Amino acid sequence: MLSWLTRLIKGIIIALGFILPGVSGGVLASILGLYEKIISFLAHISKDFVNNLLFFLPVGIGGILGIALFSAPLEYLLSHYQVPVLWAFTGAIIGTLPSLWQEASSKSPRQQTDWLILLVTFVLSGFLLYNLNNLIGTLPANFLSFILAGSLIALGILVPGLSPSNLLLILGLYSPMLNGFKRLDLTGVFLPIAIGGGLAVLLFSKAMDYALANYHSKVYHFIIGLVLSSTLLIIIPVPNSKEAISYAGINWFTILLSLLLFLAGVGLGAWMSKLEEKYK
Repeated sequence: MLSWLTRLIKGIIIALGFILPGVSGGVLASILGLYEKIISFLAHISKDFVNNLLFFLPVGIGGILGIALFSAPLEYLLSHYQVPVLWAFTGAIIGTLPSLWQEASSKSPRQQTDWLILLVTFVLSGFLLYNLNNLIGTLPANFLSFILAGSLIALGILVPGLSPSNLLLILGLYSPMLNGFKRLDLTGVFLPIAIGGGLAVLLFSKAMDYALANYHSKVYHFIIGLVLSSTLLIIIPVPNSKEAISYAGINWFTILLSLLLFLAGVGLGAWMSKLEEKYK
């Protein structure tokens, strides 16, 4: 019973990686000693399926509970204190970058092609994300777009250090997702996110397992480029984006608070990265 309860609590904590920009579900799973078990289960899902399902059942229940518990207060903070909260999230992402940078060259020396991948990814992803609403229009919050959200959330579990929530912010799906979580909208939000997450796991778990085993450095430099561009866009006003940050009417107190929270976020991100290294 104690083991079941412990896994339930771990699931609640991992849920933070689903809804907090700058926090990776994969990193939290790694800190809590579940990442390798999750990847092994997902990459070889038919192997010892029943025992693995029973093991991860309380983790899944805890994840749903965590989403239900934290979505409402987070939505409130973003609605009333957008600038300080987003700067805090940005700091948390920045704090994890040194760990990502170190991990990128942990299995092979950094090469010129790695630098090229990082630069090209940063420029192209930054351009596409900044102009996303101009290129495709506002992404509506509907069943199909929440399937996309679920896919991104699953990638945040499969790839430690990748936070899907900052991408959802740019896509305009973050607040509608939080709102749906808060209302416990099972068919309109939870179901499509579950479908998207399941599809991403089926399509990418083995591919990610293979890519990290054979192209570890290149994959991580791609991730760093994407993280850098998407993080920068959290604190830069993006045209025609409903959820983009707005500095209209801010005062010196808000600016000072945002800077302090940014520094606190950097410290939190760095601390989390050290925990990940300790418990890997």
